[in-house]
Amino acid sequence: MKVVEPSIDATGLRIAFVVSRFNHLISVRLIDGARDALIEHGANEDDLTLHWVAGAFEIPQMARRLADRGDHDAIVTLGSVIRGGTPHFDYVCEGVTDGLRELMQKSDVPVGFGVLTTDTIDQALARAGGSDGNKGGEVALAAVEQARLMRSVATGGTA
Repeated sequence: MKVVEPSIDATGLRIAFVVSRFNHLISVRLIDGARDALIEHGANEDDLTLHWVAGAFEIPQMARRLADRGDHDAIVTLGSVIRGGTPHFDYVCEGVTDGLRELMQKSDVPVGFGVLTTDTIDQALARAGGSDGNKGGEVALAAVEQARLMRSVATGGTA
């Protein structure tokens, strides 16, 4: 059996970040983790582009616009939704998840899903460079891996 093992080499990839300004402290930490992981794996900082959006709910629309332009090899979405006292949390989480899932199904541009959904700010901080690592970095590398794998399938070669 031929096994295609994708690479996390980010060299030469153009990657867009779509990031929520809401819960800015968490977003900035996720960006730092994503950028650091990509640079460590060969990305050039000039090939990374950051697009701020108002909140997590707006992420799918901007990600779709960027995917439609076709000038990025991957899109990394970052943000956080922290549970409050109303059902708003559920609507936002569902909206961003559904929107990005739909984009992933329709687009050939890989999308990394890095929108944290937590019950508390402490949980979000733990996942944004705290005790649970930095999910921004993990998501960025997953997007690179998917971009390499998608290229491999398109060309019939190796990742």
